[in-house]
Amino acid sequence: MRAGSGAGGGRAAGRWIQVLGVLVAVAAVAPIVLKWLHSPPDQRLVDLEVYREGGRAVLRGAPLYDVLTQPPQFLPFTYPPFAALLAVPFTLLPWKAAQWTWTLLMYLALAVIVRYAFRDLVARTGRWSPVATGALVGAAAWLWPASDQMRFGQVGFFLMALCVADACARTAYWPRGLLVGIAIAVKLVPGVFLIYFWITGRRDAAVNALLTTGAIALFGFALLPQDSVDYWFGALLQGGDRTGAVDGTTNQAINGMIARLLPEGPVRSLVWLALVLAVAVIGFRYARRLTVLADGLAAPVRPGPARGTDLLRAADPAAGPDAYSALLAGVAITGLLSVLLSPVGWMHHLVWMIAVLGALLGDGRDTRRSVLAVALWVAFLFPLPWWGAALSGRGHPIPLRGVGKVVQDAFGLLALAMLFVLGGWLYRRLRPGNDHEDPSRRAGRVGTLAP
Repeated sequence: MRAGSGAGGGRAAGRWIQVLGVLVAVAAVAPIVLKWLHSPPDQRLVDLEVYREGGRAVLRGAPLYDVLTQPPQFLPFTYPPFAALLAVPFTLLPWKAAQWTWTLLMYLALAVIVRYAFRDLVARTGRWSPVATGALVGAAAWLWPASDQMRFGQVGFFLMALCVADACARTAYWPRGLLVGIAIAVKLVPGVFLIYFWITGRRDAAVNALLTTGAIALFGFALLPQDSVDYWFGALLQGGDRTGAVDGTTNQAINGMIARLLPEGPVRSLVWLALVLAVAVIGFRYARRLTVLADGLAAPVRPGPARGTDLLRAADPAAGPDAYSALLAGVAITGLLSVLLSPVGWMHHLVWMIAVLGALLGDGRDTRRSVLAVALWVAFLFPLPWWGAALSGRGHPIPLRGVGKVVQDAFGLLALAMLFVLGGWLYRRLRPGNDHEDPSRRAGRVGTLAP
């Protein structure tokens, strides 16, 4: 055998493993894709049609915030003008081609999310990491919020991928904060990451994100002046009047949960403001202390400035999985806050549970963390809020209707619970000196599944 043949064989095997990983992912997501792309034309990827209508309005010079999609939805365009500009290329494609292109891009964004969320677990699989990634993409795609992303053709995967990459990449080959700024320019909800960057000491990133969003907004004013005025001083202020019923089951934000309990009026507004303020204070405090913990865990391995540079020492594999889990948990909490604090936080916005699962799992060696992650994953496989809505109907006994009201808020309540799980329980398990190792397992090395 020639000297180079072994290396060539290894490269060929590596390519086949990569192909196998793609096939695993495709096999896992295919039932979801085929289900929704074979729904009636007016029931599939309806949000993609919203974006396309926005792009068409730009091309023909029509008022962007007056357009509606075709019946029966009659959905308005609710995003900043920049989002309509990004949608223009999809107006040039036939509807079926646009759907398949958008679907492919969505799942590529999901793959990026999975690689960040489950970095240390994937690393343990060594050369089989492409297959592990494919399996995890499939597991994430079956979560109800992720499945709804496919159903509606939403932008959630793209926004989350931008934010997670900006906040968790070991080395940023772009000005840190740029990607979050782009995400905010597409949809304002990721603006919570401005606060996250600021309170965790990455103030350069916060400034970069703000400047990026501002520059894109000014670009929108230059290119679409009237539409920009209509959005920033009109459509944006209409809130729920344009986005949908605040008290609908799919709204799992704090505002939605309160709206299903209290009638509209000053009392409901005051209760919402009080709860939003309390959750914001607690959530951002948890996010900050997890990030500080991540820096502290990484400091002995990678000495130097804790924050404020484009190099995240907590994201360095040499810093260990606990440092990265703490970093990811802070980012996951911030993502959950983007849903909970918003006036409307639809079920499909809770794709941030993927980051929660990754923070809980870490490298998979802590049994209790793994069991909790699996239980959470199972809970989000089912449309619990819709089950609760069905139980809360007048045709059921009063006790059962009470249970139904609680279950109707299941995803929102679980999101609230995860703030405390990550910021309290996981924080304590990750702190130095806390014996959180499973006694039945020996310490393992990165790159192996051996116990």
